[in-house]
Amino acid sequence: MSILTTQNLSIGYHKKRKTDLVQSDLNLVLKAGELVCLIGPNGSGKSTLLRTLVGLQKPLSGKASIDEKDISEIPQQEKALLISLVLTDRVDVENATVKDIVSFGRHPYSNWWGNKTEADAAFVTEALEMVHLKNKTDHYLNELSDGERQRVMIAKALAQDTPIIMLDEPTAHLDLPNRVEIMLLLHKLAHKTGKTILLSTHELDLALQAADRIWLMSNEKGIECGVPEDLVFNGSFNRAFQSKSYFFNAANGNFSMNYPMTKEVSVSGDKTRMYWTLRALARAGYMVVQDAETKILVNQNGWEIDSKEISTIEQLLCKLENNGNLSTI
Repeated sequence: MSILTTQNLSIGYHKKRKTDLVQSDLNLVLKAGELVCLIGPNGSGKSTLLRTLVGLQKPLSGKASIDEKDISEIPQQEKALLISLVLTDRVDVENATVKDIVSFGRHPYSNWWGNKTEADAAFVTEALEMVHLKNKTDHYLNELSDGERQRVMIAKALAQDTPIIMLDEPTAHLDLPNRVEIMLLLHKLAHKTGKTILLSTHELDLALQAADRIWLMSNEKGIECGVPEDLVFNGSFNRAFQSKSYFFNAANGNFSMNYPMTKEVSVSGDKTRMYWTLRALARAGYMVVQDAETKILVNQNGWEIDSKEISTIEQLLCKLENNGNLSTI
């Protein structure tokens, strides 16, 4: 079921007498129970789009709608019941506990005095349980790691109990284990709660694994939408991230560097070790060619070259470097 849609939406900024158009004619759809990752090169307009969708800035033309109601015309109080937003900015509130921060998510439901009910307390407790922070309820925010802080802000958004949650770079400044955990958590929450979760991210490899759908933003082609694997197969990622320095490797979903290739080798054998072997060879300037004179056999225990068994990549590279019979380009 569609929750949020855009109709010929153009986004950007008015600067004095000049209009800075970032993206135009966007027709997008967000569906319930999906994790959608918004990705694209720097400057393509990811943050601008999020700010427009939550109503923090007006569109240049067109509109964004929730249940067919123009977001720019929805009163702020009502909007707070529809969309919750998690920003990249680090939150520091002196003497505030985890429970205090998550309780702020219930503010749209409280009375003028800000009194919280038992139902509000139940939402807060449930949100903390969903992000696995119930044991940190009474800890001060400044006692937490960066990963735990981010989970607190996600819990606050969950406590707000909106059908749509939007996050701007939720994994920024986190180490790899916490980036993986946050993305996996958001995927689980979208499917468990039925909420729509839209996030902007530079974590392409994680987005390819976690997202139900990707909005791929570029400067030339606007936004291409689809299931991650379809955007890989149709070449959209390569078009969006074209560079002389790297390319999107559709075989493994990673970016690979464009090393200068000046020598040729032939490689065959064990598929498990093949990926790492090819990566090391590319870094050292070796192009893999089927009929190259120098042949490497990859087996489960190591490598074989010139009938000699080798047990490490380092030894393999040294052998190649000292081999005077290598073909060169």
